[in-house]
Amino acid sequence: MSEPTSTKPYLMRAIYEWCVDNGYTPYIAVTIDSNTRVPMEYARDGEIVLNVGPLAASRLQIGNEFIDCTARFSGTAKELLIPVAAVTAIYARENGQGMSFEAAKEAAPVETDPAPEPPKPGGKPALRRVK
Repeated sequence: MSEPTSTKPYLMRAIYEWCVDNGYTPYIAVTIDSNTRVPMEYARDGEIVLNVGPLAASRLQIGNEFIDCTARFSGTAKELLIPVAAVTAIYARENGQGMSFEAAKEAAPVETDPAPEPPKPGGKPALRRVK
């Protein structure tokens, strides 16, 4: 017997729809991990908060494993790929109502310092984990 699907993506989709139906702007808070594809220059302390409303994010799909969309940052369209496990909250910007989640273990944050350590000779730069 396989493990049941997590309720998290279903709850996220419901809160997203509630926000949009009531004219609120849905935001998600994300702990950045190695599977997260977001513009790192907008991240702070291993986290990023994103407006995923219909006017800000196009082609938004909240799947059971990943959130996929295109969003503009300083006028430039960026493809975003966010593991559902890395989402720590979804809420309405206008009133803060929504839901928070525990970050999954696989969603351990990565260092978002704009000045990473230089690579060692012949090696790749190492990602540093934030505690």
